[in-house]
Amino acid sequence: MPACGPLRSPRLVSFSGIDGAGKSTQIEALRLRLQNLGLKVTMIRFWDDISRLKGLRESTGHKLFKGDKGVGTPDTPITRKDKNIQSWPMTCIRLALYFLDALSARAAVNSALRTDADCVIFDRYCYDELANLKLQNPLLRIYVGLLLKVIPKLDTSYLLDADPLHARTRKPEYPLDFVYQNRAAYLELQVISGRMTVISPNSVDEVHREIWRQTTEDLHLPTNAGNDIDCFSRPGYSEALVHHYKTL
Repeated sequence: MPACGPLRSPRLVSFSGIDGAGKSTQIEALRLRLQNLGLKVTMIRFWDDISRLKGLRESTGHKLFKGDKGVGTPDTPITRKDKNIQSWPMTCIRLALYFLDALSARAAVNSALRTDADCVIFDRYCYDELANLKLQNPLLRIYVGLLLKVIPKLDTSYLLDADPLHARTRKPEYPLDFVYQNRAAYLELQVISGRMTVISPNSVDEVHREIWRQTTEDLHLPTNAGNDIDCFSRPGYSEALVHHYKTL
């Protein structure tokens, strides 16, 4: 299929949400749909490409708090002990790490903007760290406000909301009370930052449709772009898309 032409500059999109909210599924669906339009999509994975001192973080929960490693599944639930350990000493360590990650995120965003990609999708972002803090605390809210001045604002940041009970069923790793607390922190962070678009809990297909509708607007795609795979074979369709992007 002929490419539909580059966007004027890379558009930056991130996905955040509690574990089990369906981020990986929706990221893959969006990536494939954009690529079907002929757009070049690049992935940046926060924990792999942005977060600093990963070895220290990974060993802490396992060696210090005796938490499990890996990813929990319905058939093989695990008990992780890392972000749900919220003592003040651990919180202070997190504040330092989150600052380093904010600086790393700035570098990653600047690098992404220099690529030839049409869209860069961030699998999680700094918001997923800030949601680990107890945002009812006034001092931590001040810290978050200051750090948001360092963290680059992306073109679109999706917050996939989810029912904690259902999410934990899909990805059983943390105690249910922490999952509820974590969800509340994400929603509070959206109020504080005003940066995330909340996608309400729904079926996988309905969530994807809402994300695609929002992405179509934010990336200035034609309103019917990608609605029907057969449309790519229509005479003049690809040429019309090329004209559209050149006029942005």
